[in-house]
Amino acid sequence: MSLELKQEMRLSQQLVMTPQLQQAIKLLQLSRMDLVDVVRNELMENPLLDEASEISATAAKIDTVAELQKKEAQSDTTTASDNQGVDRARDQIDWEAYIENYSSPTPGLGPQRLREDDLPGVEATLTRPSTLFDHLMWQLQLSDFTDQEREVAVEIIGNISDDGYLKDVPLETLAEVTGHDVEYVEEVLELVQQFDPIGVGARDLRECLLIQARFFEHGSIVEQMIANHLDKLEKHNYQAIAKVMEIELDEVVEAARLIANMEPRPGRPFESEEPRYITPDIYVRKVDGEYVTVLNEDGMPKLKISNFYRNVLKSNSNGDTKKYVTEKLNSAHWLIKSIQQRQRTIVKVTESIVRFQRDFFEKGVEHLKPLILRDVADDIGMHESTVSRVTNNKYVHTPQGIYELKFFFNSSINKTDGDNLASEAVKSKIRALISNEDAKDPYSDQTLVQLLKKDGIKIARRTVAKYREVMGILPSSKRKRLF
Repeated sequence: MSLELKQEMRLSQQLVMTPQLQQAIKLLQLSRMDLVDVVRNELMENPLLDEASEISATAAKIDTVAELQKKEAQSDTTTASDNQGVDRARDQIDWEAYIENYSSPTPGLGPQRLREDDLPGVEATLTRPSTLFDHLMWQLQLSDFTDQEREVAVEIIGNISDDGYLKDVPLETLAEVTGHDVEYVEEVLELVQQFDPIGVGARDLRECLLIQARFFEHGSIVEQMIANHLDKLEKHNYQAIAKVMEIELDEVVEAARLIANMEPRPGRPFESEEPRYITPDIYVRKVDGEYVTVLNEDGMPKLKISNFYRNVLKSNSNGDTKKYVTEKLNSAHWLIKSIQQRQRTIVKVTESIVRFQRDFFEKGVEHLKPLILRDVADDIGMHESTVSRVTNNKYVHTPQGIYELKFFFNSSINKTDGDNLASEAVKSKIRALISNEDAKDPYSDQTLVQLLKKDGIKIARRTVAKYREVMGILPSSKRKRLF
């Protein structure tokens, strides 16, 4: 058997991902805020791109001096007389004193005014909220620690998590880092645990609650319940606690009430998560009984090709200049085209969703219907992957509130009457049932199954438990309240 090299021709078809196609796909899956950032960057990098002004030529027209004089001459005698009175009053104003007293950007500077570049930037006027680390270090600076204790305390504080616990780094590691034995590190930790907020520096929930119980002097019953019966306390098994501790049930309930008022996450007041602001990409409004989709163009730069560089292409410039301008022109054209295609696709997908989910727009979440990507893709003649990219990180403002587009795609739950119901609608019903339950006798998952069955919703208990966990709702044993 011999090896040989030979040439042959083969005809085949394959999809080539051109840079332009890659750009269009990238823009399609960007969120609105990311798209604005991309457009702003392109405006700075591509000289052929200009931001079109929304002010029309008629609206932006400025009257000449001659036209103003003509309008004044056409005004009636009464208006002219009133204007002369206003002019005389204006002439009597001491404008220099006015400017000196009221026009200073900073009080006390008199006629001296700061230039715009002398004023501090916006970022210099912003304040940063105090973190838990800052608060603990401030207390450490005010404490009479020795140098060795301070060194260990700094290491401890640096390893306390945002929720106030020291649980990620064992004391053995801290002892090795600081060069002290474990007993000494634990002594310093006990000093840090006396800092505010009470319970900070604990290694687990039990220690955190014990620190608070001792600080507020809640008594031995509370401390014993936390130390030895925290698992029963979590399940509200108060009778078992009373039996083991040989005390009255009322004493257990009173102690449980005190424990319930403690803070399980001492660092909570210092958590500074910034609020997430959502700007909808599209609006769905009801006009004359029909739902109309309108793109949100507010804040989105409108792009156009610079006329100056168009003239450069027409002029007799050198080859390198024409080549550069041509490349930038093609890039600008593709960007504008890709953005327009993105906007059209979002509108088409939203209009399709409105057709499928009209009951939701009319009546609310409980009337949401099952919907999959293929349904919308077949409706608008696009691929499922395109619909998936459009619905990701895109938000729509509806009469029922603001939702992400992918919220409208749900799996199907069978009803006893043969119809199907969206999983989100079932979650909404479960949430409504639990919100109206008796806190002293909450619904179990099996009870929820029976209640849903009365509404014609056939669902398994494990499915109810899964939906409940997804919504962050505790089981009935942990929702029960005795006081």
